[in-house]
Amino acid sequence: MEFNSVGTTGITVSDLCVGTSPLGGMPQTYGYSVEEERAVATVEAVFETAIDFMDTSNEYGKGESERRIGSVIAAMGGLPEGFVMATKADPDGRDFSAHRVRRSFEESRERLGLERFDIFHLHDPERFSFEEITAPGGALEGMQQLKEEGLVTAIGVAGGDLEAMDRYVDLGVFDVLLNHNRFTLLDQSASALMTKAVELGMTYLNAAPYASGLLAKPLEHAPRYQYREPDPAVIERTRRLRALCDSHGVELAAVALQFSTRDPRVTSTIVGVSHPDRVRELVANREAVIPEELWADLAELISPS
Repeated sequence: MEFNSVGTTGITVSDLCVGTSPLGGMPQTYGYSVEEERAVATVEAVFETAIDFMDTSNEYGKGESERRIGSVIAAMGGLPEGFVMATKADPDGRDFSAHRVRRSFEESRERLGLERFDIFHLHDPERFSFEEITAPGGALEGMQQLKEEGLVTAIGVAGGDLEAMDRYVDLGVFDVLLNHNRFTLLDQSASALMTKAVELGMTYLNAAPYASGLLAKPLEHAPRYQYREPDPAVIERTRRLRALCDSHGVELAAVALQFSTRDPRVTSTIVGVSHPDRVRELVANREAVIPEELWADLAELISPS
């Protein structure tokens, strides 16, 4: 595992980050639920590894993810030195004002038992108009106020819509860009935006390298693709990728993960986990030895036709 700097903020993070949305018990998104005991054991397993970066959100499981993580932090007597906990500002219904950002921050701080955050994201702003978010008294102003007051070190924007993310990158006020499901073995549509963000001095965090499950689970387990049922064309592409990995004697999940971690534009790769065993598998996939010949073959397989 490698450790990378988050721009010039002084923050250093492992190139793996554990995503925690499944730990809030979100069956509508993942097709399964995670009970509290398992969620707590999963968080405890993270702290037993070299991973020093975890990502959550105010709204995951209506705050349940943060509450469960916070219970582990409290039992430990606080976060280990250097561990980075990132969370996100979320709206309350149609309210995504500066006041709501502040309240979201306070709710997260209370659940997690932390005074401040190294990284604090504006979450899925594409749910609102750009003009509403950036207006005086809007969410963007609230994010900037928290940074100015020293309550957060770095502010980020986190979302899935590439066009929307591009507009927020152009503002030049965010330190971090987090995008999900758009830089995987099945979809590299974020590549141009990644390059742009990094050239502008931003840190890029790549979330969901397994495309929400399809690249990590056997097809017979009916995994989802980008949180939906995969179509036949995507399933066929996945079969070809798996066959290539099998021919080189490596796991598709390891290749899918390292496709992200080996890209110099990616500071850290965020992977959601829902069981202690998945934490250990994640670390094993990061450390797996993958032959250079596979990467050459892979480039031909995933290149645009």
